[in-house]
Amino acid sequence: MNIAKKVRELRKQAKLTQEEFALRCGIGLRFVRELERDKPTVRLDKVNQVLEFFGYHLEVVQNERE
Repeated sequence: MNIAKKVRELRKQAKLTQEEFALRCGIGLRFVRELERDKPTVRLDKVNQVLEFFGYHLEVVQNERE
């Protein structure tokens, strides 16, 4: 599942509108909309801010190669 779908799913499970979610996370409504539309150029610090609201975070991990 990509980040956009996960954030939208979590927001809907929390029964928050995009506007309510933006206010509670301390980010702009435009960012929430762009993130949920899977815009390829979003700021990772803001993505982590959104994910932290739900108890998640992004991290870099090395791909396992066969």
